[in-house]
This record gives sequence, structure tokens and C-alpha cells, in this order.
Amino acid sequence: MKTSILGYPRIGSQRELKRASEKYWKQEIDAEELLTTAKTIRRQNWALQQKAGVDYIPSNDFSLYDQVLDMTLTLGCIPQRYQQVKAESSRLDLYFAMARGIQRDGYDVTAMEMTKWFDTNYHYIVPEFVQNQTFALDATKIVGEYKEALQLGLQTKPVLIAPVTFLLLGKEKEAGFNRLDLLDQLLPVYFELIDQLIDLGATQIQFDEPCLALNLDTSAQSAITQTYTQLAHRFPTLEIALTSYFDCYGDHLDRVLELPIHSLHLDLVRCSSQLDDILGSPKLNDQLILSLGLVDGRNVWKNDFQSSLEVIQRAVKQLGGERVWVASSCSLLHSPCDLDLEENNAQLPDTVKNWLAFAKQKVSEVVTLKALTVEVKSEALVEELVTNKKANDDRRTSGFIHDPKVKRRVERLAPSHSQRISAFSVRQTTQRETLKLPLYPTTTIGSFPQTPEVRSWRAKFKKGGLTQGQYDQLLKKETEATIRFQEEIGLDVLVHGEFERNDMVEYFGEKLEGFVFTQFGWVQSYGSRCVKPPIIFGDVYRRQPMTVKWSSYAQSLTDRPVKGMLTGPVTILQWSFVRNDQPRATTCQQIALAIRDEVCDLEAAGLAVIQIDEPAIREGLPLRREDWKTYLDWAVEAFRISASGVQDGTQIHTHMCYSEFNDIIDSIADMDADVITIETSRSEMELLDAFVEFKYPNEIGPGVYDIHSPRVPSQEEIEKLLQRASKLLPIGNIWVNPDCGLKTRQWPETKQALLHLVNAAKKLRKEVVVLA
Repeated sequence: MKTSILGYPRIGSQRELKRASEKYWKQEIDAEELLTTAKTIRRQNWALQQKAGVDYIPSNDFSLYDQVLDMTLTLGCIPQRYQQVKAESSRLDLYFAMARGIQRDGYDVTAMEMTKWFDTNYHYIVPEFVQNQTFALDATKIVGEYKEALQLGLQTKPVLIAPVTFLLLGKEKEAGFNRLDLLDQLLPVYFELIDQLIDLGATQIQFDEPCLALNLDTSAQSAITQTYTQLAHRFPTLEIALTSYFDCYGDHLDRVLELPIHSLHLDLVRCSSQLDDILGSPKLNDQLILSLGLVDGRNVWKNDFQSSLEVIQRAVKQLGGERVWVASSCSLLHSPCDLDLEENNAQLPDTVKNWLAFAKQKVSEVVTLKALTVEVKSEALVEELVTNKKANDDRRTSGFIHDPKVKRRVERLAPSHSQRISAFSVRQTTQRETLKLPLYPTTTIGSFPQTPEVRSWRAKFKKGGLTQGQYDQLLKKETEATIRFQEEIGLDVLVHGEFERNDMVEYFGEKLEGFVFTQFGWVQSYGSRCVKPPIIFGDVYRRQPMTVKWSSYAQSLTDRPVKGMLTGPVTILQWSFVRNDQPRATTCQQIALAIRDEVCDLEAAGLAVIQIDEPAIREGLPLRREDWKTYLDWAVEAFRISASGVQDGTQIHTHMCYSEFNDIIDSIADMDADVITIETSRSEMELLDAFVEFKYPNEIGPGVYDIHSPRVPSQEEIEKLLQRASKLLPIGNIWVNPDCGLKTRQWPETKQALLHLVNAAKKLRKEVVVLA
């Protein structure tokens, strides 16, 4: 029996990679210093797994920004607009230009599109394909990291995003072809890469093919068969470790079992039933190894050893121990690094901490499960099993978790709780009379730049260096300056800037019961952006108003409408580590009721516009279509519960991040938000097509400014995007806004970009008047 880890967090336990990357982008350090930081993290990760006793340690699971972008560069799939950067700059600067865009040294190039990695909160950079696409190998990173491990005496398992998944993750940038048509041109480049790895001594390669968790058409299924048939023929001695995760193989199972592969990975956390399906299948050959993904790579709860051992023993009984591996369910990229760093009992009580395991601890769990299966039970192993059982039993029976009042409130929910008083057409008329906004009303998505100074105030306040009064005065000053700036440039609907907030989910979790927090529980969201998800351990409810103080203060400073800013129930759920002892739908209803209370309090405080952000609603969609309806029913209902306690004149906004909306547009319409803002600038309004084809009835703000890049769009660029939107949507329903919140940006670029945005909207208003 062997143990396998599919991937490990690459940010560093103290976010060392984030800090080094951002310093490099600001030209505060050179490339050598950044790459040294990266090498240090890789070596620490390998040493940790080696010390724990992992048999198959991954390499190429590290990335400076994104693993899909790494593969794009490795395969030479570089869009035309970066060719000058490629010719004149380093590989590293080309890489970051593709990820973030570049606007300096004579360059002005937009970033590549970004979207969610399956149903996670991780974002990847979308490959771009053209009809005559060529591929050319640049093995610098993958081969370099493999050699680096060899120099440390480690024989690692290289991890590759496999060919079919790579193509399916991308987009055709020209009409008239299917990206899977490129497989014949792509495979030889993979073969060249594999040749180099085998020459260096690689005997096993992990081929990540998570597209097998999706519903695939016949062309994609045929591409899978073609790929692994050719790989096995070309490399007869290579151990092909086919890896999918996040769901079952479903109706692909028979095809997958017929592939000429060495081992097959099963995510038994997301789909526990598939082991029995495989063990009972006549297609299962007598050589295939099964990698049992039993340790949850996406949540923070301790593994239940007793339950996992029963699964392992069932597999071993039929296959024998040599054909069973114990593994993480997916890459541990989605887990915080190390629970041992958490020493703040007030923030993370020992009671709850005892129920948790982060990436480092999950590595140990994988190794311990193997030991409990194959070794004579030493006293230490028996003690581990007893301790694990006690922790899981304590959690199941803890009175810390359950609140009867919360449960009763959920039980009493009725259809009326998820219905606005009037239909949108009636509300729209009332809101136009109340708000008196111009055509192309301008707004932002919520947050403004959190400067080092603002962050230092929060840190000092938390450490007792500032009193509540002193802290409030600083926040008032910053909030007023931001309101005045927005008035000065001419924004129509203002925001207070959110200077009192850390993260859009963490902030609310801190004010709700049923949540606990970590000091160092960071996970990567995209690039250098890390988030620290709260942990929902128990029943959720609101103790007192959470946002009314600062929203009403901002409104008192201006005659223009100020938006109350809230995070929606589905996003709070999706971007937290969620309890796994009750249905997610039930937890979401509890959160929805807490947000509903806040919405009603904001309205009572005089806020006529309230935004309930749901950037994660598409992300939460199950990977298989047959499971969509159940999720969408409860997710949409949760949003409507949160939004439906107000009068017709109160305008409810929502915001959604990079997503493909086509398949769920009817559910988005069912949310019945008065205004929805979406991210569309990187796709040049392509993501708007779904709303147009559906004839989306409510108002919409297609983002015209990509905030994930430091690049400042010109007024002409924004005008062009708005002109395209105006040809697609009723002019009276179009809002003008950035793609997302401005928290991560710097003030100079923010001011310049927003001024361009407002001026573009004003120009289009004049053009409408002239046409009229």
C-alpha cells in the first residue's frame, strides 16, 4: 500500500509568496529574490511530506500565480497580443503580463480572462485558442522543479494538467472550430515533455483530468480515449496516474476503466459511492490500482479514521493492499497550511480546534490511515485511533453547535419570506421616482483601496494600540474623504468604502454566531490574493446589526444615495469552511435569515439602495447537470429570503464574479434582484451574451473596468464597451461600474480609472440626448 498527496499549498504558511510577488510587481525586489522565495517554499513543502512518510510526493504542484497559466506557457500557447512582450522581456515578465496585463515601459496589454476552477473559489487564467493554434514546448518550469527535487534526493511524481482538461478549460477566440480539434497538435508537445521527464528518471506522472467530473459530449469522451491510448503506446513503462476529483466519474466510468492506465484516483469525499461501483464493475481489470481520496482536501474537519478504515479494508479485501493507495481527495491547495500555528484560543477555541485538520495535518492523516491498515497496531497507533474517535464523537454530541431557536426559525420559513411585495416592473417605476438617477447611472461595487495605513489602523486596534473612539475617528475621516471623492468625480450611487472591513466574508462571520476564525488559515483565491475563510461550526444567527453604523454614517454625509453593502448567504456559505454534519442548504437558510434582518435594519436607517453580493452563486453549482436543480432551488431561495423583507422603493442590487452564466440565467433571473452587476471587461462583454439571449428583464451593470489588473482603462475603451452593451440591452436598464470591488487596488490608478468611467457614462448620456 502507498500514500499519495495530489498537491500542496504554495503560498507559504505565512503567505511568503504573496508578499514576494507583490514586491516584485512593484519593482521593490528583483526576479532572483522572488524565485528564491519560491524555491524555499517548495523545499519546505517537499521536506514536510518526506518527513511525514508520504510515498508519492508531487512536483509541479507549485505555481507563482496559477497552474493553468503555467501549462499555457509550458505549451507555448501565447496569445498574439503578448508577442512583443515575449520578444523583449523575460519569461517571468511575460508570465505576469498574461496574468495581470501590463501598462508600462511602452506596453499596454490587457490580461487574459480569469474564471473559477470548477466549483471552488480558486480562479484560473483561461487559455486562449485560435484556429491555426501552434504549440511549442517550454519545459523550463516543470523539468526545472523535477531536477530541483532530485538534487534534494527526492524522486517526485510530476503533476500535469492533462491534455483534454487543458483544452476544455480554454476558449476559442475565433469562430469555426472546436478547441478539441487541437488535440492532434497538442499531444506531441506533451510527449516531448514526458520524454524529458522520463530521461531524468520519472517513472510515474499524475495526469490531472478533472473534466471527467463534468458531463462530457462524445467528442470529449473520444478525446480522453485517444489521449490515454496514445500515451500508453508511446510510453509503455510509464505509470500513468489518472486523477479526477470534485465528483464521481459518473457515466464516464466504464470508459475510464477501459483506459490503459496504471492507477485511478477517486474523490471519495465528494462521491463516496463510486468505490462500490468500481469494485462491482466487470470492467475493473486485475492490475488497476485505486487511489482512495479519503482525506478531504477542501474542508478543515478531521478525518474520521474509523469510517475511512472501513472503506480501505473493503478495497483491500477485494484488490489486495498492493493495489490500494491512500490519498488526499484533491490537491491540498484549497486547505490552510498548518493548524499548529493557531494559538489564539479566544479566536479559535480549543474545543473547535480539536475537530480540525489543515494541510500539514492532512498529510499526517493520509500516512496514519495507511499505517493503521498495514502495520501491527503499536501503542502509539492505537492511541491515535482512540484520540481521533474521541474528537469526532465530541463534535457529534457537542452542545456548542446547536441552537433550538435558530432551528425553529428555519422550520417556520414560508413561501412569503422569499417574495417581494410587487413585481419588478412595479418596483422599477417606484425606484426611478425615488432615486431620480440619470441614464447610465454610475456606481462602484463596494470597497475602495485598503491602503497600508488603513490596514495598520485595524491591526493597532485589534492589538489594543487604538481605542474604539480613536479607531472610529480614523475610519470616519477615511469614509468622508471617499464620499467627497465620489461626489467630486460625479458618481451617482456612492459607497462608504468598507474601510472597517477585512474580508467580505470574514467580516460578517465575525459578527455572526456559529463562526470561528483563524490567524493563519489563508488559502489562495487567485494570484497573490489570499483569503482566510471563516469556519462555520454551528447554528448561525445575528446578535445585533453588523453594518448599519458605517452605512448610515456615510449616508448622513451626502444627498446622493449610498449603498448598504452586504455579502449574500450563498457566498458566505461557499467562501467559508462549512460544517458537514447537516445539509448545506439548511446552513444557508440560517445565514439568509441573518442577512434578512440586516437588510431590514439598513432600510429602516434610511438606505434606499442595498447590495447583497453573490459572487459565488455560480461557483456553488454542482459539476454534473443532474444535480443542478436541487442546488439552484435552495440557493436562489436563500438569496430571496435575504432580500425580500423590504418595500418596493428600496432597490436591491447583487454582484456576481467571473462566471459562465448561460446555463443558469433563468435562475439568476429568479433571484429577482433589481440590479445585477457582473464582471465582463476581460471578456469584452462576451459574458453579457447570456443575459441578452435570455432577454434578462431587470437592470444590469456589465463591468467596464478590470480591477484584477493594475492597468488603467482609457475613457475610449470604456465607451467602446458601453456602446457594445447599449446595442445589446435596453439603455434604460444599463448601469456603469467596475468589474468588482476596489479593495486591492491603489488610489492613483483607482481615481484615474473611475474618472474615465464617469466621463464615459456622461458622454454616452449626451449621445442619447442628441439621438433623441
